[in-house]
Amino acid sequence: MSDTVYSVIPTDPYWQPDHEAGDRAAALVTRLAPEDDGGLDTEIDADWYDTVTAVDCGENLTKIGCPACGAAIDPEWYRDLIEAHCDDGFATLAVMVPCCGAATSLDALEYDWPCGFARFEIAVWNPDRGPFDERELAAVGEVLGHPVRQIQAHI
Repeated sequence: MSDTVYSVIPTDPYWQPDHEAGDRAAALVTRLAPEDDGGLDTEIDADWYDTVTAVDCGENLTKIGCPACGAAIDPEWYRDLIEAHCDDGFATLAVMVPCCGAATSLDALEYDWPCGFARFEIAVWNPDRGPFDERELAAVGEVLGHPVRQIQAHI
């Protein structure tokens, strides 16, 4: 069985809220995405990470573009990088892209579907609703104290 996960993360991958703000934001997300009545178990997790962690879109990832030369980057290159850092996170997002060797940042790559990096994440597993809209994301960002964005994963 596959899972759908909507992750809400700060727009700045290095920013992290204090626990009180993070808990308030997770409580709001819980009100926006209540338990599923259709058989799947909705679960909401708020996580604080010691280092920047990848928050990717799983099977939704169809392509990655280079911001320097516009070439397509093999998604396997990205997946290998994510796997290599799955236990310890990323001390830096600086990277040299394989297509043209340009120095850039992992969060500057052009992901189709969006992927992100964060030190804080609110993940909603198997929600009984569609993705959060801009108004809802703005409300979560206001409670959190920092703007947020959403990553939609299928895993």
